[in-house]
Amino acid sequence: MSKPAPLPYRALHATHGGIWIASGDGEIRESGRGEAISAAAETPMIVLNAPMTGQRLGYPELSGLDLLELFAFVHPARFTVPTPAGIARTLGLPVPETDEDAAMLLLDAARHLLETLQWEGWGEREGAWSAAQNLFRLRWPWAATVAERIAKPDKAERWLFSRLPEWEDQPPRPTPRTVTMDEHRAVDRLETLVGEEAERREGQRDYARAAARVFDPRPAAGKPNMLIAEAGTGIGKTLGYLAPASLWAKEADGAVWLSTYTKALQRQLDRETEKLFPDAAERREKVVVRKGRENYLCLLNLEDALQGGFAGRAAVLAQLVARWAAYSKDGDMVGGDLPGWLPTLFRRAGATALTDRRGECVYAGCPHYRKCFIERSARAAEGADLVIANHALVMIMAERRREDSSALSRIVFDEGHHLFDAADSTFSAALTGQEAIELRRWIIGPEGKHRGRRRGLSARLMDVASYDEAGGAAIEAASTAAAALPGDGWLGRIAEGIPLGPVEKLLAAVRGTVFARAKAQDAGYGLETEAAELDGALIAAVSAAAEALEALHRPLAILRQRLEAVLEDAPDWLDTQARARIEGAMMGLTMRGQMLAAWISLLARLGGPADPDFVDWLAIDRYEGREYDIGLHRHWLDPTKPLAETVIKPAHGLIVTSATLKGGEDWNAAEARAGAPHLDFAPERFEAPSPFDYAANSEVLIVTDIKKGDLPALAGAYARLIEAANGGTLGLFTAIARLKAVHARIADRLARNGLPLYSQHVDPIDTGTLIDIFRDDAHASLLGTDALRDGVDVPGESLRLVLLETVPWPRPTVLHAARKLANGGNAYVDRVVRARLAQAFGRLIRRKDDSGMFVLLSAATPSRLLTAFPEGTPVSRVPLDEAVARVSARLSSVADFGQQAGMPNPVENS
Repeated sequence: MSKPAPLPYRALHATHGGIWIASGDGEIRESGRGEAISAAAETPMIVLNAPMTGQRLGYPELSGLDLLELFAFVHPARFTVPTPAGIARTLGLPVPETDEDAAMLLLDAARHLLETLQWEGWGEREGAWSAAQNLFRLRWPWAATVAERIAKPDKAERWLFSRLPEWEDQPPRPTPRTVTMDEHRAVDRLETLVGEEAERREGQRDYARAAARVFDPRPAAGKPNMLIAEAGTGIGKTLGYLAPASLWAKEADGAVWLSTYTKALQRQLDRETEKLFPDAAERREKVVVRKGRENYLCLLNLEDALQGGFAGRAAVLAQLVARWAAYSKDGDMVGGDLPGWLPTLFRRAGATALTDRRGECVYAGCPHYRKCFIERSARAAEGADLVIANHALVMIMAERRREDSSALSRIVFDEGHHLFDAADSTFSAALTGQEAIELRRWIIGPEGKHRGRRRGLSARLMDVASYDEAGGAAIEAASTAAAALPGDGWLGRIAEGIPLGPVEKLLAAVRGTVFARAKAQDAGYGLETEAAELDGALIAAVSAAAEALEALHRPLAILRQRLEAVLEDAPDWLDTQARARIEGAMMGLTMRGQMLAAWISLLARLGGPADPDFVDWLAIDRYEGREYDIGLHRHWLDPTKPLAETVIKPAHGLIVTSATLKGGEDWNAAEARAGAPHLDFAPERFEAPSPFDYAANSEVLIVTDIKKGDLPALAGAYARLIEAANGGTLGLFTAIARLKAVHARIADRLARNGLPLYSQHVDPIDTGTLIDIFRDDAHASLLGTDALRDGVDVPGESLRLVLLETVPWPRPTVLHAARKLANGGNAYVDRVVRARLAQAFGRLIRRKDDSGMFVLLSAATPSRLLTAFPEGTPVSRVPLDEAVARVSARLSSVADFGQQAGMPNPVENS
């Protein structure tokens, strides 16, 4: 291979503070927007995150040589923070100190990555040459430069699908043995995990003792050992429950399901288990992260994309995802080792099409079934000691398995303050246009001009139809009945007043009723109204739609029965693959049968007496004025009621735990969130206050002179306070519109002072990556909404000021109004707000040496809400000028200290 020519490219670095262009001869100069856009349009330039750079330039269609794409090719499945400083740390290059240095860093990093392709010890070489050839044909901007640096291998490289290992079937796991936990052994296990040099924490030891009792044999059916535990930040509750959980799993040969609400805590739990199982091979066997199938790469979708199903930029993404899949730990595309920033580089070019988000899996009919990431994860979980999952999946699995030997017997619900919200979503029903058309497609398959691998029931179960006459008739009847569901173009037809079929006509009537009754129609966002006092036309549409859904539900139920009969009969053609395919179809039929039953039940009650257990409403979903869905919704008034019946009572032992489980309230509030009022026994309680000195290390300021609705004053307050803290600020908003407006007013000003500002709903990058960037730079600040109020674990050097624009009152939805009425009126609202304030404050002090301030820009903050903050925390009502002075005096030097001391590894704190 001849020596490659020097890079002929220039680098373009743009921030809110300015634009810089660097060339290979070492020249760096500042540029204007117009010049930079012209230069980028004339010749390809090296950029870091083209969508974000284009946004900074006001030129969203910017393209070029994206350094992040090159990084993803060279180091698939490797973490990096996607900033100049982050790339420099990952590659071992000098960290740039100025924006001018950052521009040159892009060139240096590109050279480093390209030189890596020629290193003898490059660990990700296999498959690179073939991928480079494919990318060259797709005209990937880096392809020619990359291809000339990779030597052609002596023999053909293994394709991704031949590299991946196959999973193997295992015999069913026996029922866990009956063992009684010894508290002393649990504490000994805990001390082994924390290490001899760790500080002795009595609260953590007490927690482990209390948690150990949960794993004892339950006293009676329907009465599990249940612990409701509030363990303040710093107690170390994760290891506190992992110690007895891992001990029980080993001695009883059973699985403990560890459930979280956020992906951040899932990653943290996964890392903590390294202390339990230091050997990587043993850990892979003993610990499994389990997620819904929509999180994982679908190999059949990827194969379709690689073989021409994707075009243009989407095809490039598919090639880079294939590179990643060959080195991925588990194929998790959402929160796993796929860089969160990678799909955002391609805007909307196909990332979601690479997962199974529409329930179209063909199971054993797939040629990659034995290598499927999803199936491997599910099977690995069956033999694991610890299964890390999320609340929704645990609830679904518990409901499905409660009658068989694989029922979830031991569960730990961490982030238990979100158990109510997770149950609210899991046990709800929504008959919407989007849900209905997906059901139609699952039954009928592609229609009209639509092509692709999606197949309907008749295609997936062709052998069953030819073997079993009754099964074939049920498939045909279901396909005929599914034609009554909305089809392609349903939303446009309804808007034009020409709906087709009974369900589309129902949705049209729903839309008309919502527009007739809903307020604030010009806001551009969703509209809703109660499903009460409905007119005759809507009731007639409900009746016709219910008949159509019942006509569909019957043949689907019959088909499931016929599939069971085929499995029992076991004809000659029923090999292992066919059996797995039929079992997969039965699972799909069960899920969709339950969904149809919920829809029919929802429609049956409309127009009649209200069911006191449920809240029903009609809604139009909109985003920035554009309608994207219409439907009817039903939620439990108290979703912990089905939680208690389907998850808690069938279990043998449960822990519901959180640092803010009570949310500034009493134990009744905590038990209500955990479903205890619906149990006929009293759960055990445990409480350990945080060991942190909040009185000395934190302060709450309520600013009294920012007028509500004064957007310039609000933006000015955010800018002044962020400057006073020298960055390191998490700014939380209750409205996206205000967030965007404040960001637009202050981003340039802060950047000129060396304080980068990032934002949800503004920056074209995923939330997880925004948090990684925020964590990595002590001078950066981050604006966001509710998603950032929880699950953000950022050290004190990077997060030292939390700003709230106003009191986080709940939105006045139909559901909220019903719950308020049923739970004490304004007292219920106060409980919700106190919980939100406690969660937001909880972002601030995460470690013993953290110091921070919490500022609420709302003069009208009621004093009754202030119990949300930890006891002893100083609270003051002050004007903005004094708040700025106090923040500056306390926090402005923290960032510089953190940078001098060396920022923590972002992977270890993600």
